[in-house]
Amino acid sequence: MIFDPITVCNLELQNRFVRSATHEFMAENDGTPTSRLGDLYEELAINEVGLIITGYSYVLPGGQSDNLQQGIYDDRFIEPYRKITERVHKYRSKIVLQIVHGGRQADISDEYPVPVAPSVVKDGHSSVVPREMTEQEILEMVEAFTRAAVRAKAAGFDGVQLHCAHGFLLSNFISPYTNRRTDRWGGSIENRARIVMEIIKRIKEEAGDEFPILVKMNATDGFLPGSSKAGLGLDAPECVEIAKIFERTGVCAIEVSGGIGEAGGVTIKTAINSPAKEAYFKNYSKMIKSAVNVPVILVGGIRSLSIMQCLLENGCADLISMSRTFISEPDFIPKLRSETVKKARCVSCNLCFDPAGIRCNFEFD
Repeated sequence: MIFDPITVCNLELQNRFVRSATHEFMAENDGTPTSRLGDLYEELAINEVGLIITGYSYVLPGGQSDNLQQGIYDDRFIEPYRKITERVHKYRSKIVLQIVHGGRQADISDEYPVPVAPSVVKDGHSSVVPREMTEQEILEMVEAFTRAAVRAKAAGFDGVQLHCAHGFLLSNFISPYTNRRTDRWGGSIENRARIVMEIIKRIKEEAGDEFPILVKMNATDGFLPGSSKAGLGLDAPECVEIAKIFERTGVCAIEVSGGIGEAGGVTIKTAINSPAKEAYFKNYSKMIKSAVNVPVILVGGIRSLSIMQCLLENGCADLISMSRTFISEPDFIPKLRSETVKKARCVSCNLCFDPAGIRCNFEFD
């Protein structure tokens, strides 16, 4: 089943494997994508990854969250990205650009000394206090995401994925922990999801109704210290309602993840050394999949072929998304297909998140 083709957002995928977005540390200082990214994505395409989702690309200056993060905030990025998509499309893989704004987790600089967010809620991880966005700034942000998607289409990407997870800006709006607004952008579930709904509508208007829009969403923010006083973060059953809103608005696939920086260790758990520890968001994804009709993608420490098949057969997901596994073994899918291996060698040590460029740094025996 994992090797069966599937149609997602009008894209015919050769199998159910997805490379989940990962920050690669491979762009120029200004966000310009490099040929190293092309090398990385082409290797994944050669090795039969059905859908490749790029590392997160920031849609505005000031929206960057990491060194050497790729950008999509200017038309000058279109041609470098086009060179990358052309390399991927020599093979059967599809490639989608993930787009993001860092929100309260954005890097601080002399030019951008205070990050923006829906509300003034101190980041418990960095101790940074963001500035509340005005109505005009929210509308401008909607347009920034829209222009980013139009650039992605011009560059030959097969779609875009809105990063609505992990404590970045769109996640900030959706979560009741970080969104304390009382205007039309806060309060009810519908209001907190409004910015994403507006982005989806505008992308459809500008890039066409057939251009695929995916989302990566938090099913849970994770345990937040002091949240009993400050307001609980996102969790079930609200995440199911948000997924249904996204589907109604026109999203054609949902990737289920979780965690924000200050919750600590939720998103990329370590020491996944047994099948019982794999797929740590599976209960959430099953709830969401039972409530929507669009394909559901599950990420989170999935390593074993038997677990992948189980997840698909038991209605937890339609596609399996992995990041660290493909960093360690870009040829993991051919190995599985040939029955050379039945599980990934990745030990989830997280040493692969190397500021010189992602790569497996674990010393195997």
